[in-house]
Amino acid sequence: MASHPHDPILRLPKADLHLHLDGSLRADTVLQIAASEGIDLASRDEASLRTILSPPLDPPSLERYLKAFDVTCAVMQTRHAIRRIARELVEDCAAENITYLEARFCPSLLTLGGLSVAEVIEAVAEGLEEGERATGTMARQIICALRHRDLHEGVELAEAAVALRSRGVVAFDLAGPEAGFAAAWHEEAFRVARRGGLWTTVHAGEADGPDSIYEALHTLGADRIGHGTTLVNDPALMAWMIDRQLPIEVCPTSNVQTGAAPSIERHPVRSLLERGATVVVCTDNRLVSDVTLSHELRAVASAAQLGLDEIGLLLRRGFSSAFVSLDERRRLLADFDAAFASLRAGS
Repeated sequence: MASHPHDPILRLPKADLHLHLDGSLRADTVLQIAASEGIDLASRDEASLRTILSPPLDPPSLERYLKAFDVTCAVMQTRHAIRRIARELVEDCAAENITYLEARFCPSLLTLGGLSVAEVIEAVAEGLEEGERATGTMARQIICALRHRDLHEGVELAEAAVALRSRGVVAFDLAGPEAGFAAAWHEEAFRVARRGGLWTTVHAGEADGPDSIYEALHTLGADRIGHGTTLVNDPALMAWMIDRQLPIEVCPTSNVQTGAAPSIERHPVRSLLERGATVVVCTDNRLVSDVTLSHELRAVASAAQLGLDEIGLLLRRGFSSAFVSLDERRRLLADFDAAFASLRAGS
């Protein structure tokens, strides 16, 4: 589905619910911060930087994909840099009519320059708030623990996330290498998060089988599942999620780059949509995967041969699945419905 001035995907409000802050920087910002702070990235121009960050595809794997974050996190170690990157992310999203976003990240990876976890979260909050004031796009935070890191660190991150709910932290997540690192190990961190009133989401079924999704849902109590590409291999579990309308955050291009899907055309998102799953299309990493949300939505619309009403339903699910209060969700949905009705009347 090519982009043109009357492209409904570009014109309609959108929500990006699976968006890694440390994978979605502007390339020129990476270069500028590296130059000003004396960080050697083995790259001095955008083309070579994108080559370094581009996920290796022979063979594709999640672990190889995650190597790019060594580069991006290197330039995210000061309050000024983090604040700038968060603000620019909101601006970039607003430029393609994303009116709500959830930026997720692991604060522990951004403390090598001496910042505390709380200071990192506050710096992100400052940047997101600046971007929201400038653009009107609502931006919230999701704090990630990492599967392969110390379990006590995960509990501390959950405690910090709960303590900073007033700074726009809405949810707690589990990310990082999946195979061999059980979600159940982090049960205490998720107990802290849920007890503290946070929503929860878990990366699962991306680099491991449907048992990983089951564990995320039934052990950690996940409200949404990130990626979930192997869900189609377990019809009973898929039916369970469909019956409860539990959202699946699908990131098509990233899934191809990590080997979770063979191609966009053969991505399981088509089967999920056909079966009535609550699919929310997301970007994962705007820089590392070199995508926009509009690009990902067009790819899914083309692969699944969606018409305008089906595209509208797909976009609407992004807002109905947002980790916000009921009143905020109703407002976001009302704004989308009004925009869709206007587009429909003029089409």
